[in-house]
Amino acid sequence: MRQTSIITNPKKSSKIYDSVNATLLIKGGFINQEAAGIYTFLHYGKRVLDKIINIVREEMDKIGVEILMSALSPFDNWIKTERINNVDVLFKADAGNEPTRKRSDSAYILQPTHEEMVTPIVKEFVSSYKHLPVAFYQIQPKFRNEPRAKSGLLRGREFLMKDLYSFHKDANQFKQYYAKAREAYIKTFERFGFKYNQDFFVVYASGGTFSDDFSEEFQLRLDVGEDLVFRVPSTNVCYNREVAPSKAVDPEIESEQYEMKEVFGEGIIGVDELVNFLNIDIRKTIKTLIYIVNEEYPIAVAVRGDYEINEDEKLRKVLKATTIRLATEEEVKMHTGCTIGYAGILNLNPNIRLICDESIANLTNFETGANKENYHLINVNWGRDVEKPSEFYDVKVAKDGDLHPSTDERYEVFRASEIGNIFDLGTKFSESFDLTYVDEKGEKHYVHMGCYGIGVSRLMGVIVEKYHDDNGIKWPKSLAPYDIHIITIGDSDDVMDYSKQVYVDLRENGYDVLWDDRLDLSAGEKFADSDLIGIPIRIIISKKTLESGSIEIKNRQINDIYFIERANLIKQVREIYDNLL
Repeated sequence: MRQTSIITNPKKSSKIYDSVNATLLIKGGFINQEAAGIYTFLHYGKRVLDKIINIVREEMDKIGVEILMSALSPFDNWIKTERINNVDVLFKADAGNEPTRKRSDSAYILQPTHEEMVTPIVKEFVSSYKHLPVAFYQIQPKFRNEPRAKSGLLRGREFLMKDLYSFHKDANQFKQYYAKAREAYIKTFERFGFKYNQDFFVVYASGGTFSDDFSEEFQLRLDVGEDLVFRVPSTNVCYNREVAPSKAVDPEIESEQYEMKEVFGEGIIGVDELVNFLNIDIRKTIKTLIYIVNEEYPIAVAVRGDYEINEDEKLRKVLKATTIRLATEEEVKMHTGCTIGYAGILNLNPNIRLICDESIANLTNFETGANKENYHLINVNWGRDVEKPSEFYDVKVAKDGDLHPSTDERYEVFRASEIGNIFDLGTKFSESFDLTYVDEKGEKHYVHMGCYGIGVSRLMGVIVEKYHDDNGIKWPKSLAPYDIHIITIGDSDDVMDYSKQVYVDLRENGYDVLWDDRLDLSAGEKFADSDLIGIPIRIIISKKTLESGSIEIKNRQINDIYFIERANLIKQVREIYDNLL
């Protein structure tokens, strides 16, 4: 491709966006921002996107059958699954103006995910155990009304996704397929140049509303990643912060027990304010919060002051509760006799169950609320002042420095970005749509489902975040918009003729080549554009190189420069290319 035929070349000036991928992809002419979270993929971006899609498709074809579902869904489907009012990113598509409304006032859900559509489709074709297992996937746009669409392609309102759905007789059959899908995902991401358990990791995450078991995310290690991963060094087992089991490192245990005292502190309720007021280590404080469980009864939850309570992923599961919420100020007053901020583990209403996090199990001379307005207790000790619970729980949000409970190893903690996920849907959607099959005995059962996602367009953004330098993008060769970038300096006939010859020779040898044949730019401007676009190999042809008999080649991935004899150009290019990431 001649660069003169591409009008969406790099911009000479472009603003700095809130993420590296947005800045480089927009400035480099890969994408154009139409609105917050909405992008057009221009020539270079479309070529990269197609390469990502091809790799994903080749691996998914090994485990599923490709289809293409509508982006529009009837409201009834979402009403059946009871998600119409609790999925908080839904877009509605309806008539855009009055003339259209006069013809039709139909309205649809713009699909953020396709469980509501694929399940009734499968119901049309699956009725017997002989039809199972089966899996369908698609690569199709999704629409989510993200309240803060940001970070370029990492969080969009419209994005391209590969979503696969599998259907099984039971949990055992599902688990067999799940393992196969897991391996297919690992192979897919390795083809992008990522190394398993070095660049990307399989990470335990929340099962969401479908299951209390873990799901699994594929997380790419990235300093600017939005997720925090906790890795057990000896086993390579990884957890997303939201589900990481954690054991707190205890502060120093004091051998002497001091006299318990009641301290007046009017309006002192926040932990940071309390620590400054009492002049104590935050790890000697206990935070006690009151919750309402299933809208039926209150509980008290106590955790060390430097931790937050993990309400949905840990506390809810400990309680085996459907819902939990923080008590209102009136409810706190009713159950503890004081306002918010003064609840504690002493003198607590005996009708309120107390859940204690393990972070407070070994504290000595600690602080807690007095269950008395404006008062705190200090120098509280287990056994002497308050009965020590027979059982402690892990209900806190893990943090850097914590230990893994089973191995007592300190977690390695790093930031990462999600590039895929797989999880168990159980029978939630098959029950909503009455998707059943008849087994060998003639008995009817609900179909067990799984789903598996890869954010295809998001991957482009994540890859740029990982592979770039101050000058631009450094594409892996499997994803680069072109394999080789020829830069022609000067417009003399011999320089242009030789550039064209090299262009043709490389294409005949199987390489995708971009030829910068623009005559209105300086050498410096062309080099800057080339670095920004990030094609792995750059060949510079000028009058100087022709006179010297050698050609200058730059390996963009490592920024090394080589001078190669013209006669050995194709051979040397092949050697460099074969050793690229």
